[in-house]
Amino acid sequence: MRIIGLDPSLSSTGWGVIEVENNRMRYVADGFIKTDPKMPLPERLVHIHRTLNEVIETYKPQEAAIEQVFLNENPKSTIKLGMARGVVILAPALYGIPVTEYEPTLIKKAVVGVGRAEKAQVEMMVKVLLPGCKPKNNDSSDALAMAICHFNLRGKVF
Repeated sequence: MRIIGLDPSLSSTGWGVIEVENNRMRYVADGFIKTDPKMPLPERLVHIHRTLNEVIETYKPQEAAIEQVFLNENPKSTIKLGMARGVVILAPALYGIPVTEYEPTLIKKAVVGVGRAEKAQVEMMVKVLLPGCKPKNNDSSDALAMAICHFNLRGKVF
C-alpha cells in the first residue's frame, strides 16, 4: 500500500509518498509545489491542484494524511492557508483516496517520540526511518513525517 503525506501551503506545498509492505516502510518519492507570490490567488490554487493531481496519478497512493489546521496570528494568512488546504484535501478525495488529518503534536510524537520536537529532529528521524531518503526541503520532510505518522497510527482511535 502507498501513503501520501501532504503539507499544505500557498507558497510551498510539500508531498511525500511511502510504500508499506507488512510492517515495513519504504521511501518512494517526495517533493514540493512552489507557487509564485506574484500570481493571482486562483492561479496559485490551480497550480497546486494540477501538480498534486500529477503526483497522485504518478505514484497512485491508496491513503492520504494531512496536518490539521492551525491558526496564524494574521487572519489573512489563515484564510489563504485554508484555501490551499482545501485544494490539497480535494485532490486525493477526487480520486477516492481517504484523507486522514492529524494534529501537529501527534505527528511529531509518532515520528520522533516527542510532541514538541523541532523541525530538524523530525527531518532527522524521517531520514532514519526511510533509509536513502533525502527530503527536497522542510515541506516535503514534513509531508513524509505525516505519511509515517499515518502508517503508525492508522486504524487507531484517538
